[in-house]
Amino acid sequence: MIGERIQKILIIGFVLFFFLYLFGPLIVMGLSAFNSSTFPRVAPWECFSVEWFDVLMSDTRLMEGLRNSVFIGLGVVLVAVPVGLAGALMLMQARPRIRPWYYTITIAPILVPGVVLGISTLLFWDRIGLILGLGEGSIFYDGIFLTIIGQSTFISAYAMLIFIARLQRFDVEQEEAALDLGASHVQVFTKILLPFLKPAIGSAAVLAFLASFENYNTTIFTIVSSSTLTTVLASKVRYGIDPSISALAVSIVALTLIGAVIYEISQRREAKKLKSQAAVARGKATHAIKQRSFFVEPAFIMVLAITIAGFGIIYFAGTIGVDECKVVVKEAKQAEIKRKVERRQAQDMFRQTAEQLGKQPEVKEEVDQPKVTAPGSEGYQGIFAPQNLQEQVGEGQQESEPAESSGNTGLFSPENLQIQVDSSSENN
Repeated sequence: MIGERIQKILIIGFVLFFFLYLFGPLIVMGLSAFNSSTFPRVAPWECFSVEWFDVLMSDTRLMEGLRNSVFIGLGVVLVAVPVGLAGALMLMQARPRIRPWYYTITIAPILVPGVVLGISTLLFWDRIGLILGLGEGSIFYDGIFLTIIGQSTFISAYAMLIFIARLQRFDVEQEEAALDLGASHVQVFTKILLPFLKPAIGSAAVLAFLASFENYNTTIFTIVSSSTLTTVLASKVRYGIDPSISALAVSIVALTLIGAVIYEISQRREAKKLKSQAAVARGKATHAIKQRSFFVEPAFIMVLAITIAGFGIIYFAGTIGVDECKVVVKEAKQAEIKRKVERRQAQDMFRQTAEQLGKQPEVKEEVDQPKVTAPGSEGYQGIFAPQNLQEQVGEGQQESEPAESSGNTGLFSPENLQIQVDSSSENN
């Protein structure tokens, strides 16, 4: 019994730690967006404010990058989703022997580094422009166009994987039955296949947009003179950031949550509709339940009301009393700086006093004989000082006496020289 309780506590603790590790950075960044500090931080907390959202909206370079990112994301969706759908349909129609090779070739762009894709895209379309004789003002040198093409080369492979997973559950006999009944291939595609692939199309579009929105490695080479949100953020991080980046993160997370809630509501409506149609098919209901409009759905209205109320409360709470709070925080900072200066001055004064009390008087040695100093030689010190020269002169006089010549030893001593003179005279 006790072991089961301990195991349950450990499991709950692990789950809580996992979610804290997963969402902790987002929580800290979200809180820092409402702190009046000039640096994104949570502690020490200064004032609850929404001024950084105004700073975010007034940042023209960041807003331009955001618009370009949204435009490029939509362009990638329009290119990558049809290409991925065509690749998936081609793969399902290919022969079993050719299918592995075809699959490897179409998935290969995912394995290529984004830097290589960006550089190759830039060089390829530059050569195309030179071959066609187009100048730098053509579309082949436009950063938006190059970024859409460069990102679509690998994002279309992601979309193709989603379509392949959906097509594996498709019953091919439906197409054959429709063709036997006289339907054309276009009608089979639009009436049977596309409705079946509708969830996959939505998933692929969302995945393509998000992959394009956050891409940096390929975009940094293909964007040329333009900018996207990721490139602007990377440049701002190099030179220092402010809490407006946190405000941007809060906005993106809020929009993502709202989109997820709306998607969940639409999925539940779709499931309820299918359940009603299945009940009618089994004869358990006389008619299908009529779906109300999405905008009059109670869940949607509740989510919209909570969102508006939440943003309203946050906005008014972050604008009332902020100036007064900043004045109080500024006075507290000045008082803290003043205390630090006074503490440092007191420590310096204490150190100087201790040095003066511990300092011993210097004892100077008295010299019996006065030192001879030539005029103008007061600046010489060390071995060339006048007193040292005087000592060297005295020693030289003493060494010049014959009795003291025994100090010279070796080859050039006087005794050796005398021996050499005597031996020379005998030989002569």
